[in-house]
Amino acid sequence: MAKDLNPKCKKCRRAGEKIFLKGERCNTAKCALVKRSFAPGFHGPKQQRKRLSDYGLQLAEKQKAKRQYVLLEKQFKLTFEAAKAKTGNVAENFLKSLEMRFDNVVFRSGFAVSRSQARQMINHGLFTINDKLVNIPSYHTKTGEEIKVKVNKKNAKIFKNLSESIKKYEAPGWLNIDAKEIKSKVLHQPGMDVIKPNFNIQMIVEYYSR
Repeated sequence: MAKDLNPKCKKCRRAGEKIFLKGERCNTAKCALVKRSFAPGFHGPKQQRKRLSDYGLQLAEKQKAKRQYVLLEKQFKLTFEAAKAKTGNVAENFLKSLEMRFDNVVFRSGFAVSRSQARQMINHGLFTINDKLVNIPSYHTKTGEEIKVKVNKKNAKIFKNLSESIKKYEAPGWLNIDAKEIKSKVLHQPGMDVIKPNFNIQMIVEYYSR
C-alpha cells in the first residue's frame, strides 16, 4: 500500500498552520511551525506567502483535509466520488464518510494519539469490530458497531494506562466510550455541527466539481 512518507511537521509548515498530524504531541514548544513559521525549502525564509487564486484556495483546503485524514489523492477522491453518488448534501456526505472510517473512529475514541498511529494499530490487528478482527483502516464503520481492543492484546505496552487516559478524554457525542472495558460504540453518524472541521469542506467540493 502506498504511503506518504514526507515529514509531518513539513506538511504543517507548507499549510501555514498547525494541522495536528501528531495529535497531542503537536502542542509542544518544539513544534517546527513555532520555530520556523515559513514554508519549507531553501527559499522559505525569504519568500512571502502569495495571495492565492480561487483555485489555489480550493487546492490548499483539499490538501489540508487530505493530510489530516492521512489519505493519498486517489483514496481521498474515491471517497468524494462515493459521497457524491449518494442522495443529500455532498459536503456533509463526504465529511461523514471521512469521519466514519475505522482509523478515524479509533482516533476519535481516544485509543490513539493520531490517525497515523490508529492506522498502524489497525494494520497490526489490535482491534475488533463486533468481536471480529478487522485490520482495514478504510473500513466504513456503521451505527451500532462496537470497537474493542483484541482480548489477547490488552496487556500490550501501547495500551498501558490507556483506561486512565480515556477517563480524562472528552469523546465526540456520536461515540460512546467505555473506559473500563476500553471499547467504543458508534451511536450514529456525526453531523456537520458536531465535526466542526478546521478546513472549508465546501471549497473541496468546488475543487472536485470543476
